[in-house]
This record gives sequence, C-alpha cells and structure tokens, in this order.
Amino acid sequence: MRLSIRRGVVPPSLLALAAATLTACGGGGGGGNGFVFFPSSPSTPTNPPAEATYKAEIRRTSMGVPHIKADNWPGVGYGYGYAQAEDNLCTMADSFLTYRGERSQYFGADAKLLASSTIGLPKNIDSDFFHRHVISADVLQKMIDAQPDNLKKLVVGFAAGYNRYVRDVKAGGAAHAACRNEAWVQPITTDDIYRRMYAANLAGGYSNFLANIANATAPAVVAPTKVSAHRPVHRKAAIRMAALKIEEPELQVGGHEGVGSNMIGFGTAATGDSSPLLFGNPHWYWRGPDRFYQAQLTIPGELNISGTSFLGIPVILIGFNDNIAWSHTVSTARRFGFFQLKLAAGDTTSYMRDGVAVKMQPSTITVKVKGVDGAMTQVTRTLYKSEYGPMVNLAPMNSALAWSQTTAFAIRDINGENYRTFRNWLRWNQAKSLDEFIAIQREETAIPWVNTVAVGRGSAKAWYADIGAVPNVSPAQVTDCTTPAGASMQATLPRVPVFDGSRSACDWQTDADSAQKGAIGASRMPSLQRDDYVANMNDSYWLANPKAPMTGFPAIMGPAGSDPVSFRTRMGNVLAQGRIDGSDSYGAKGATPDSVKRMVLDSRVLTAELFRADVLPIVCDGTPIAVSSDPLTTEAIGPSVDVSAACTALTAWDGTGVTGAKGAHLWDEFWSRASQIPAASLYTVPFDPADPIRTPRGLNAAAATKLREAFGAAVARVQASGYAVDAARGDYLFATRGGKKIPLYGGCGAPGYFTISCSENRLDKGGYTMDGNPNGNSYMQVVRFPDGGVEAHTFLTFSLSDDPASAHNGDYTRAYSEGKWLRVPFSESEIKADASYKSVTIGE
Repeated sequence: MRLSIRRGVVPPSLLALAAATLTACGGGGGGGNGFVFFPSSPSTPTNPPAEATYKAEIRRTSMGVPHIKADNWPGVGYGYGYAQAEDNLCTMADSFLTYRGERSQYFGADAKLLASSTIGLPKNIDSDFFHRHVISADVLQKMIDAQPDNLKKLVVGFAAGYNRYVRDVKAGGAAHAACRNEAWVQPITTDDIYRRMYAANLAGGYSNFLANIANATAPAVVAPTKVSAHRPVHRKAAIRMAALKIEEPELQVGGHEGVGSNMIGFGTAATGDSSPLLFGNPHWYWRGPDRFYQAQLTIPGELNISGTSFLGIPVILIGFNDNIAWSHTVSTARRFGFFQLKLAAGDTTSYMRDGVAVKMQPSTITVKVKGVDGAMTQVTRTLYKSEYGPMVNLAPMNSALAWSQTTAFAIRDINGENYRTFRNWLRWNQAKSLDEFIAIQREETAIPWVNTVAVGRGSAKAWYADIGAVPNVSPAQVTDCTTPAGASMQATLPRVPVFDGSRSACDWQTDADSAQKGAIGASRMPSLQRDDYVANMNDSYWLANPKAPMTGFPAIMGPAGSDPVSFRTRMGNVLAQGRIDGSDSYGAKGATPDSVKRMVLDSRVLTAELFRADVLPIVCDGTPIAVSSDPLTTEAIGPSVDVSAACTALTAWDGTGVTGAKGAHLWDEFWSRASQIPAASLYTVPFDPADPIRTPRGLNAAAATKLREAFGAAVARVQASGYAVDAARGDYLFATRGGKKIPLYGGCGAPGYFTISCSENRLDKGGYTMDGNPNGNSYMQVVRFPDGGVEAHTFLTFSLSDDPASAHNGDYTRAYSEGKWLRVPFSESEIKADASYKSVTIGE
C-alpha cells in the first residue's frame, strides 16, 4: 500500500518517512505481506526516539477516553489514528474496504454490510461500484486540494498512527481477535482517510440512493417505432407521469424515524448565572463505521478540543473547547435533487441541453469478487456521470422512471461539490468565541446536512442555525422546471427539486454570497440567537424557539407552519420551558447541569401524557377486543384478544420508559399502531400553527373501533413475545456486553420519547435489543463555562471499543444504564488527577 502525501503539505522529514514507509510496505495486504512490523506490543508501545517524526502522548482517563497531546499537527493526528484503531480496529478496517470499493473482493458480492450506517445495508457489489464511481480520482483530488495545510498534516499523521497500530497488533498481542489476522486488515493511505471524509458528506444525498447509482447502466439503443403524427403522445405521457404512484425510497438520514438528534442551547436568562449551557445528543448508530468516538486533541497553543467524531475522521465534529460548545441534529433541508434528461435521438448516453447534445462521461469499473468457493472473478459495469452528477436508476420507485430510449435521470448532491466541510469543523475546533464560531459558519456555509446549536463563554445568547450547503432553487424554477415525473414524486419526496435537465434555465442558482455554485447564500438561511433557549429535535428551523417562529426562508429548507412537528420536538420544548419556568419536577427554575442531566434521561413519553387517560376507557371496557389482523403488519391475530391483564398493567404504569417502568412496551406497541390512523380521524383538535407545541391533541371517540384494534394487536404482540404485560422496561430494552444484558431506558421518537433507545428489533423476536442496528442516544454532552474552566458531563452510550475483550467495550454502557454521567476531565490538572489516568507516549 502507498502513503499518499501531497507536495507542499508536510515538511521534508515527513516526506522522508513516507519514502521509508513505501519501501517497507511493498504493496501487500494483511499478515505476511512484506511490510515491517514494529517490535512493540499494542498494549505497551516503546518510547520513541527524541527526534521522532511522529510523536504523541495518549493519556487515558475514566471509560478509556483518550486525551491526545502532541507538539504539532502530524503528531496529534498520529495519536488519534492510533487510539481509534486500538479501540475499533475491526470496524475501521472493514470500513476502509467500503470506501475503497473492495468489499466483494473479501466477502463476496451478495453479502451485505455487517452494520448499518448512512448508506444503509447494501450488497457489497453495489457498495463497491457506488464508492468507486462517486469517489472517483478527480473527485478525490478536489477533496485533497481544498484542505488547509494543518488538516492535511492531521490526515497524514492519522494514517500513520492507524498503520502503526496495525503493525503492532499483527506482530503480537491478544486484542481484536476477530480480525487482526485477516488479510483485509491492511495499512491505509491518506487517500483512504480522504475517501472516508468525503463519504461522510453524502449522507443527505447520494448515500440514500447507493443501489440506484450503482445500477444505473445505460440501455442498449433500439430502433424507434413509428408513431402517428396526429397522436398527442407527449401530452398523454406527461399526464401518465404526473399520475405515477411512487415507492418511497428509504432515506437513512432525513427519513421518517431514521437517525436524528436532540439539542438545546440555554442562554444566561435560562441558566441564571454568567454561563450559557449546551445539551447535545445525537441519536446515532451504535455499530459500524459511522459510530462516534470520544477523544480530546491538544496541541499546546494551537488546539485543545474535546468531543466526538466518526471513526476514521481526524477532526472533532461535535464537542467543546475552552470557549465554545456545539452540537448537531439532522436537518429537514433537502440536500439533493434530480434532473430529468431528454436523451439524444439514437443515443442513450447523450442528452440534450439547450438544443445541443451533450455526451455523458462513462466510467468502466471492474470489481474483484470472491466466490463461495473462494475463487476470484471480476464484474464490470459502465456507469455514467452528467454535468449534474451521476446517473441514477429510479426504476425501483416506479418502472416508468427507468432509463429508457428517451429519458434518464441524474442526481445532484450539493455536498458532492462541498469540499469545505472539514475545514469548517477544524476552524470550529480552534474557535475562541461564539462570535468567531458564527462568523466561520457564515463564511464557509459548509455544514453538510445538519442543524447547529452552540454556546460560548461570555455570550449571554445561545445560537441556532441551519446554515450549510443547500440547493438554490427559486419558486419560479419550481413552477417552470418541475417535470411531470417530478410532480408525481412530491408526495413521497416533498421539496426535492426534480427539474428539466434539458434547459440551462433550470440549473440551480447562485447568490452573491454563495460559497459554491448552485448553493443558497448564508444571508438567506435561518439562524436565531436568544438568551432563554434555542433547540432542535429534527423538525425544521421554524420552531428553534416557539416564542419566535421563523418564516420566509426558501421552501427547500423545510416546512414552516404548514406541518405539525413531531411529538419528540414537542416534548423537547416542554422540557426546556419547564426548566426555565421551574414548572417541572427538577427543583428551582433554571437550567443547571444537574437538572438538565436528570431531565434528559427521565424517559417521559409525551403521547402517554397526552392520551393515556382518553385511551383507557375506550380499550379497557372489560371485554375482549375483536381483531382479526394486525393493523401494522397485516399478520393474522383473531378472532379476539383478552386484554384484561394488559389493562391492569397500563393503568398502573408510571408513564415513563425508565428501566424499572412496568408496562411501557404496551404503550409503545399500541401507539405504533394507533399512529397509523389518519390525523383527521384520530384527534379532536387538529394541528394549529399558532399553537404548535399543544396541537394536535384530544383523541376522537369516533376512532374507538380502530383504537381498540390497535390495542388488541399490541397486546397480542406482547403476549407473543413472552414478556409479561407488566415486565420492567430494562428486561426487554437492553444491550449485551460480555454475555450479560445491560438494562436500558427511553424508546423511539415517534411516541414522544425524548430519551432515545430505538431498536429495529421486534419485541416478539428477542425484545428491543440494542445489539443489532439500532439508533439512539450516543455521544451526550452537557457543557458550561464557569470562570476559569470548562464543566463537561458526557456519555458515549455504546462504549468506546468494538473489541469484546476490551475493558472499554461495555463500561460506559453500564454507567449509562445507571445514569452515572462522566465528569470528563479537560484541563491538564483534571486529566492527570483522574483516578483512571494512564499515559503512554508513542512515536516513530
């Protein structure tokens, strides 16, 4: 393997090391491939020579959190790459195969990814073609060229640190037994890191259409059939297109439940002292390449940042430094659009634009595939790009949208051309004030698919913004450029522009302050500063604070008063306002660290608070419930279900999802079915944009039959699960570490849980286990800025390491189960005073 180092990026000493590494590596893969191992073991690295090219001190504190200190950017990257690999080698090595497009070579074509991520769970062969096609050599070079020198040095060091650990673990030791001797655990290059960084950009766009892009092959040209000149073919075709029934694509980011987050920034009017306070909590993947990793990175005088990043990313993405703290939630703004191309006559790989034929750019890609017998074969596809972006096969949404003799579709992801993302984050890592943080966000307009909330030392007001890369389409273009097919897609993909690609007038527009071509300028994007609070729970910018609704921004940013917000958004605002008013049960008013830590873990369920009293008389009238099939799954149940014991449990339930709550699963199963009833039939008071936190409300007695069926089916599911109707929450909502179940709390967002532990597993298929591909509370932080320091309380709910043999595979999860926040050390004195402090210096 090669270590890619760009000219002008690093000092000559690093270039000399790169040459030495190239000589040592030789170009092989895993164990026995000719690269030189370091003689040290993974657990006890040898001390580096005084003149080492890379040198870092890794100080680990409670829960194994690494605090990495170095004198320069390559050094801190080196320590970070080593630490991430030491804790998560198997996941990282597997993910680098994904981004290189080499999964089929090792695991076969039809196998799927082991863990979900922002690309879902595609087949290996589709993942390989997608990544090889989308992250092509020219795109990769643009990504590299756009980075500042300090980030390039960080990447060089990160790759070297990762490779150091690979050499160490292959030389000996017991860690990562599941993968350390596999051929696919290999050294990486800086290109691998840049591919991984670029892939993170695409979660709001291309990644949701991985298989559609990977399978977008052109049809062979066929001779045209004669059509009567008098038949209104085009008009009829347009009518048919407008009436298409479109299958909704599964959006990993920005979909229905999907991944999301909660964040609240309290200003000083809410905290009651001189410091604002941030609560941040992404609801994210517990496994796989996109899971978070917690660390602190320090270069004295240049960098001191604590927080989290995805595995394989050398920059902190959510966190805090001496003066600012921030978090993110997935935004409602659309980050992609489609262009419907009118193909040139007799050429299915050329399209018309302003009357001129334009040739698509072909890319013939060959993927190595390991067969079931171990034999290696090759699969070749020719995929295409247009000036808008890659071609995309939309036939799975409706066969009429297939690439035909006359029509094809291209997809454009605004973040496919956004190379500023990590430059923005690295600048935030070093920001010295909230004002500087805000100025960076406006200048870069780079944040790819998330909202931002931030607070800063000495700043009375908290900051909310959805300022990032978003397609710039005008209302006139939506009217004039949306094709009939695009009109048919609006019900399933609202606010996604589907424009006529044959006219340059339909190109995305550029403002005077746009940071890139085709993007909205920062001045037309929503932001808000308030001294009480700002928040986001994955609904649009509209209600960053319900006392100051924001409207008038481009429609593509999300609904503003037209749609009800989620019960989770409503719950979050109830919690925030309750702290400000002191109307909750957490003591005197004011957002303090202790009250916020309790508030966000207490697992209240808004739909239960709103509707349980109305539901019980309807479903618990003393008679069995007649229900022939499950309204959620259509599975046969009938003819009736005895709900008497369930009614007793639901009546006694405390209305929360804490570990000891008895009966919460009955409500979860009931609400997942009751929520399928149309809102117009379900509620007595409909959504009112003038009262968005309190509406809709009231259950409609006319919906009694459907509500009873929903409850009967819910009880049948619980009965089939083997769990008692009054089982404690932690009995069936759990994570497993070391063969032991760790009880958890919370639930999914749809019923109005603010505390999220959302399993994809059915209750009757082993309980709500968080061991598969769930999403939920992940990296949680409560941060404030007292005089002379930083006060930060954190969780990494799934723990730091993916290695079952590691002490840090489940310690943080057990602490989370018990509600024991980590007061994470930040200053040098706090780090060294930590009871679990250990330090090792590595270098080469």
